[in-house]
Amino acid sequence: MSVEKPGITVTILGSGTCVPSLERSSCSIMLEVGRTKLLFDSGPGTMRRLLRTNTSIFDVDYIFYSHFHPDHSAELVPFLFATKYPDAGRRQTPLTIVAGWGFEDFFAGLKTIYGHWIELDPGLVDIIQMDNRSTDSRRLKDFTVRTVPVEHNPESIAYRINGPGGHSVVYSGDTDYSENLIALSKDADLLICESAVPDDFRVKGHLTPSLAGDIATRAGIKKLVLTHFYPECDDTDIEHEVRKAYDGPLVLAEDLMRIEIGSKAN
Repeated sequence: MSVEKPGITVTILGSGTCVPSLERSSCSIMLEVGRTKLLFDSGPGTMRRLLRTNTSIFDVDYIFYSHFHPDHSAELVPFLFATKYPDAGRRQTPLTIVAGWGFEDFFAGLKTIYGHWIELDPGLVDIIQMDNRSTDSRRLKDFTVRTVPVEHNPESIAYRINGPGGHSVVYSGDTDYSENLIALSKDADLLICESAVPDDFRVKGHLTPSLAGDIATRAGIKKLVLTHFYPECDDTDIEHEVRKAYDGPLVLAEDLMRIEIGSKAN
């Protein structure tokens, strides 16, 4: 007898960076937990990628921001502005925006520029600020979210989503090597981890393939997805560099790639 089991579907919307690319949009990931759609970061190109997955802006229930750099947050303004266009449809349920401490000031700054063009009707936008100095957690609808501060910007946080059936996905955002990220990722089903540049190009505030692999190994995660690739990665054997530190299941992200966590039926 077939028995439905809850799972999490991950779609890589953008696997790139601030560098313009036809193949890789800027950073964005979508998680589907049951019928709830969670968007993580919204760099340039996110809305077009959503449409390629037959997802409208009104289908998105939550937006989670890892930090405020433009390649992660730039499409927040167009996302909100698009809801003002009458023929695009109407948002029926609130959009919840989750980010590190300081987001309310960041958003207030955007409103000083764009004013009512990004202000939705009362009750249609909720903002949750997570603690970016220590571990924080919330219960949101049919999943829980846990965050930790990571090594990039003052507001930078990584996310762990624990969904039905005990399935878990971690999204690193941008970070340097981080003990917090290792602790957050412990035994997770999937770690979606930035790996911005090859080992020989390491820069402060970002990970390389071997460093990401070391984090995955120490955390004991079940599968590693590397993303946020700068162009230098296209000329490098990224898998070879990861294998210096990690020998588990590995995926190198591409735009519109889908990953299923948990079986749909047994």
